[in-house]
Amino acid sequence: MPTKSKDSWKIPKVAVAVDLAVLTVRDDELQILLIERAISPFRGQLALPGGFIASEREDIDAAAVRELAEETGLDANTLHLEQMRTYGTPERDPRGRVVTVCYLAVVPDLPLPTAGGDARAAHWEPVRTVLDDSTSVAFDHGSIIADAVDRARGKLEYTTLGAAFCASPFTISELRHVYETVWGQRLDPRNFHRKVTGVEGFLVATGERTTRDGGRPAALFRRGDARLMHPPILRAAKQ
Repeated sequence: MPTKSKDSWKIPKVAVAVDLAVLTVRDDELQILLIERAISPFRGQLALPGGFIASEREDIDAAAVRELAEETGLDANTLHLEQMRTYGTPERDPRGRVVTVCYLAVVPDLPLPTAGGDARAAHWEPVRTVLDDSTSVAFDHGSIIADAVDRARGKLEYTTLGAAFCASPFTISELRHVYETVWGQRLDPRNFHRKVTGVEGFLVATGERTTRDGGRPAALFRRGDARLMHPPILRAAKQ
């Protein structure tokens, strides 16, 4: 088999894009933000918000922040945003070779975002309908959403990411509801309270109380500076 010389090799033409998996807890379900595509390919189908980098000089992180604002109206400074994984299967985009860098975003329950850019509309969709294929999504976004859900579920065990789902201030009961919803399993209230209040820097008491959970007045908290959970809060193993 002939080998290519150094002089004949050329840099492959590859487009770079960003996609955003934005998760929230809404109506007692873990939900993902999807947009309705206004352009081909997959025009009219649901997809993750995202798009191509604007220029050769645009930073990937900056592109994610820009696409988040353009297609959903969300401000990256008001939510948790982290780079999750790169997807580059050759046939993932019918327009050509497109490598996408996916970002995981976590937000409290918010009003419906405003669609823009290449998006005709934006709405929240329960992740269960995507994972069980009841809701069809464009490109390979079904696999990306499954990875994002796995990442979020895993990080709730060893980081303080759970608090990013809560609008501040919040109660321990509201925080526990996030864990139960994301994991899909019930947690013992007393054990959960003991564990989260035992992690230094996780929760900061505001000194205020509320009765919005029902029953006796509950203390209100905000997220502290800690980002790691030690000891971790572990999910029950699936049967």
